[in-house]
Amino acid sequence: MAVATPPAVAASDTRVLVMSHMDPRVSKGGAEIAAFQLHEELCRRPGYRSFFVSCAPGKIERRDGVVFGQPFGADNFVYTMRGFDHFLHSNPDGETVAELTALLHEIRPDVVHMHHYTNFGLEMLLTVRRALPEARIVVTLHEYLAICNHFGQMVKRGSFALCQKSGPRECHGCFPEISPQDFFLRELFIKRFFRLVDRFVAPSAFLAERYIAWGIPRERIGVVENGIPDPERRGQLPYPTLDRGITFGFFGQISRLKGFNVLLDAAAQLDGDDDADIRIEVHGDYSSQPEDFQREVRERLLTAPRNLRYMGPYDNGRVDTLMQSVHAVVVPSIWWENSPLVIQEALANRRPVLCSDIGGMAEKVRDGVDGFHFQSGSGTSLAALLRRLAADRGLLAEIQGTMAIPPTVCETADRMIDIYSG
Repeated sequence: MAVATPPAVAASDTRVLVMSHMDPRVSKGGAEIAAFQLHEELCRRPGYRSFFVSCAPGKIERRDGVVFGQPFGADNFVYTMRGFDHFLHSNPDGETVAELTALLHEIRPDVVHMHHYTNFGLEMLLTVRRALPEARIVVTLHEYLAICNHFGQMVKRGSFALCQKSGPRECHGCFPEISPQDFFLRELFIKRFFRLVDRFVAPSAFLAERYIAWGIPRERIGVVENGIPDPERRGQLPYPTLDRGITFGFFGQISRLKGFNVLLDAAAQLDGDDDADIRIEVHGDYSSQPEDFQREVRERLLTAPRNLRYMGPYDNGRVDTLMQSVHAVVVPSIWWENSPLVIQEALANRRPVLCSDIGGMAEKVRDGVDGFHFQSGSGTSLAALLRRLAADRGLLAEIQGTMAIPPTVCETADRMIDIYSG
């Protein structure tokens, strides 16, 4: 494996390898954005040298003999994976161990910080420990994949009802084709590799408590929110006037779990409320969703009420301007969530958040302080909240003075450096 020769650095510099399950230059998920922003911030820190390794399944093809390519320049590596076992989070690629070992010996990180283990495979934790026995291994958890086989969402398969606790029998109920014994062995397999981790990081206390209940010792997991670029650099447009109607915005991936149907149901119930003058703008993309859901979205948009307008996909570089054009941001997810990037973006843009009353959403948005809660999965509850805010528009203006300011990438990096040196 050919590795680009890095520039000379001080021998005392702390070398950090940040690993992300996807690359933000080909995928726009919150986890990969957070990982790359941390890498960039560490690159700016005196006394630190950061490297970035990401995956790009289906986005960048592997060339013969190249497992870790460098399409984005020095200190950036892309792992071109071949297959993945999503049940065990296991990597069947026979070339990976030798190539990753060679890469680790080449860059010699003092800290390996894995933002997610999916796509890489849990075995990579063992490869790191064997190649670098003295290195500190840190893993950031982004959802509940180790606990839940249903895409780590902890909702029941089919019904999408909220799941409170996993276990071999409970999980077999969702996946009758997989035996309770296999689920028991799956848990043992994952925990065997998790024992190699020095420190876990959870972006929300809710997620941390779920993993502690599952078996991670409390002393080995800490809560560090994913920071965002300095809010003061975003530029602030004046808060839109409220005397010419009220606009609520949805931003992000359009999917069942993100509550798109809840939003449509609420809009339908508000249709005809001409006195309220409520508008709902949907900014997002559904092209990566299953074909049956894409078809459902297209059909529902054709018959959507007048108060809802689909604005289409958007580039994340425009999110500030788009959010500042609405009066509040709606986050109607029907799963627990962890620490949605859209909530931090809304708070940074000083826009109140209207969110489901569960999980990391309810933790990040204090009801009546940072925004308002409504009953998860209920279009009726969301419609009632929108009516209330339309009837008393001063509520949204007043909340401007109480909303939290989300942490910056710089502040998150400070917390991570404490963990790296712990």
